[in-house]
Amino acid sequence: MTSTTPTGRAEAPVTEAAPVPAPPPGRTAPAKSAGSPWLTALRTSGVLAVAAWCLAPFYWMIASSLRAPEDIFETTLWPSDPSLTNYAGVLDPSQGFLRSLANSFIVAGTTTVLALIVGIATAYALARLEFRFKRLVLTGIIATSMFPVVSITIPLLKLFVGMGWINTYQAMVVPSMSFALPLAVWNLTAFFRQMPTQLEESARVDGCTRGQAFRKVILPLAAPGLFTTAILTFVMAWNEFLIAVSMTNKQSMQTAPVAVSKFTGAAQFVEPHGSQMAAGVLVTIPLVILVLFFQRRIVAGLTAGAVK
Repeated sequence: MTSTTPTGRAEAPVTEAAPVPAPPPGRTAPAKSAGSPWLTALRTSGVLAVAAWCLAPFYWMIASSLRAPEDIFETTLWPSDPSLTNYAGVLDPSQGFLRSLANSFIVAGTTTVLALIVGIATAYALARLEFRFKRLVLTGIIATSMFPVVSITIPLLKLFVGMGWINTYQAMVVPSMSFALPLAVWNLTAFFRQMPTQLEESARVDGCTRGQAFRKVILPLAAPGLFTTAILTFVMAWNEFLIAVSMTNKQSMQTAPVAVSKFTGAAQFVEPHGSQMAAGVLVTIPLVILVLFFQRRIVAGLTAGAVK
C-alpha cells in the first residue's frame, strides 16, 4: 500500500516482511556444537600416539648416546649417569667424522643446487609451453626414479672406474641427480601449473620478455615451492648411503652415513652402539634445524602446489 506525506507527495510502497516459517513440530533447528568430548579426546589420543610412535626412536637414540660404554645395555628410559664420552669419541679428529659431515654437506648441497637449476627450467617448460609428447616427456622423467638404486650402482661403478671418478664428489652427485631431478621436476611442474598465466601476460604487456617475466614475476611467487623442493632434495641426498659407500673407499671422501656404518668398537667383538647413536644424533641435527627453520615455507609450498 502507499501513503501521502503532509506535502502531498506519495511515499514509496510499504512492504511487509514475509513471516519466517516455523520448524515442523517435533523438530528444532540444529545447534552448533564444539563436538563430543569423547570424540575430541579420541582425536587427541590418536595424535599423541602417532607423535610418540614417530619420536620414540629419536628419544632412544639420544638416551643411548648419553650412556657410558659400560652402561649401553641399560633398559632405563634415561641413563642413570649421563655422559658425553660417546660424543667425545665421535668428534675425535682421528675418527675423521667432521670431514665426513663436510662431505655430506658438499654432496647434498651440490645435488640440490643442480637439481633446482635443471628442474626449474624443465618444470616451467612442461607447465607453460605446448609441444608434442609433453605428457610422455614428464612420464619418462618420473619413470627414471622408479628404478631401484642397486640396479644402476654396478653399471655406474664400472663406468666411473674407467673415467677415474672413484673417490670424487661427482661420482656421488651424478647418480644422486638421477633421483633428485625427477622429484624436483614433479614438484615444480605441479606448482607452476597452478599459477595463473595472467601474471606473465600482464608482465608481457608491460614490456617484459618471457625470460624477464619468469625471472621477475614467477620465480618470486614460486619461492614456497622452490624451498619445499630444495629441502626435500637436500634431505634425500643427505641420507643417501648405497651410492656413497660404493663410489668411495677412502676415509677422507666418505659421507656421514658411510662413516657411521664403519665405526668399530674397542675390541673385535664389541659393537660401538654408543658411538653410532652419538653420530646419528649429530647427523640428524642439521636436518632438524633445516626443517624447523623453513617449516612454514614447506607447508606453504606443499599446500600451494596441491590447491588450485
